[in-house]
Amino acid sequence: MDKKMTSGEIAKKAGVSQKAVRLYDEKGLLKPTDYSEGNYRLYDKAALQILEKIVALKQIGFSLEEIRDNLTEGKAKNVEDALQIQLKTMEEKRYQIDKVIAAIRRTLERKDGSIDWDDVANIVQNVGLDQKADERHWDALAHTGQEEDWYVKIFKSLNIVKGEKILDLGCGFSKLWRNNWTDIPQDTTIFGYDIHGSWADNFDSFLTENKNALPDGVSISITFSDLEDASTWDRIHENEKYGLIIAHYLYFQLKNEEALIRRASQVLSEDGFFSCTGGSVSKWHYFFKDILTKAGVKTDFIDEILQDQIKERNELQALLEKYFSAVESVPLSNTWHYSDADELFEKLLKTYEAQDKLLTSDRTGILDVFRSMIKEQGEIAVKIDSQFWHCYK
Repeated sequence: MDKKMTSGEIAKKAGVSQKAVRLYDEKGLLKPTDYSEGNYRLYDKAALQILEKIVALKQIGFSLEEIRDNLTEGKAKNVEDALQIQLKTMEEKRYQIDKVIAAIRRTLERKDGSIDWDDVANIVQNVGLDQKADERHWDALAHTGQEEDWYVKIFKSLNIVKGEKILDLGCGFSKLWRNNWTDIPQDTTIFGYDIHGSWADNFDSFLTENKNALPDGVSISITFSDLEDASTWDRIHENEKYGLIIAHYLYFQLKNEEALIRRASQVLSEDGFFSCTGGSVSKWHYFFKDILTKAGVKTDFIDEILQDQIKERNELQALLEKYFSAVESVPLSNTWHYSDADELFEKLLKTYEAQDKLLTSDRTGILDVFRSMIKEQGEIAVKIDSQFWHCYK
């Protein structure tokens, strides 16, 4: 018969402490095989195999509770399912860590050594903003796949001409250029500005690797500098005037929106235009208001959101008109497609997180409305506009 091991011996073989072995016993993960005459815990090879599995599962991020649920008599139950769940969990953690790293880098780049606790609070806020922006992007990809590529649609709306000089403020990942790489008109010069620690770092690498595939005469450069620093605009002024200035998806990140709009107006050529986003009144609110009304759910909270958004849109339009003689509203549309009522209900909850309790309590009635529409129409298609502004001198 195989020699039994003490807790110290099995701990040494598995590379853990005796304290860990006792903890796993207390948690019901690893029970002694036997006891000595002095009532000391003893373990056999099967117990060692279980302990090694515990160590391995801990190493890849499982909690002790998760390990207990997935181990029985030395055999893992539903191993593939458990690993798939763990993979998703670890990817989400990595995603969150990457967001924090990027936000800290952006802050260090912008502050140049003068950091205080308000900046730490801003890091937390920026992580949340980045995460919500990513979630909106992934959501859009999942439900607008039948539509023309969004950034191709934006690119076409700009009507870029051959030889254009373009200033791209907050260029970021630059899907506007990536997704239209070979369609950029010849002899176009693009000056991108952003800060290190943003997606612009990735675009900088992409540019180096793919610049030879650009059409004849097209030049794209990236300058890493803070757009809210006056010194950045001194550099921008060196290139005189620009026929097209772009500030897409940048508005919510700025501390002083008016300063950027004013500065952009100063470097815009007489026959050019400034394209920016902001001030959207989301049609999702009108759609969900109609659904909730049909389900008999109060919609006062949506009315308040719409009032705030309309006010913000009007304020932005007034600000743009302060610096430009003509301001044109250019809504671009995508249609979102849903054939799963539960998935659309999750969209509703994410849109109105503060109303989770109210909406969850009326879940059945709301789902009935969704299902009825899907049964009648085959799917629910919601046309959503995004607000772009084209501003002229």
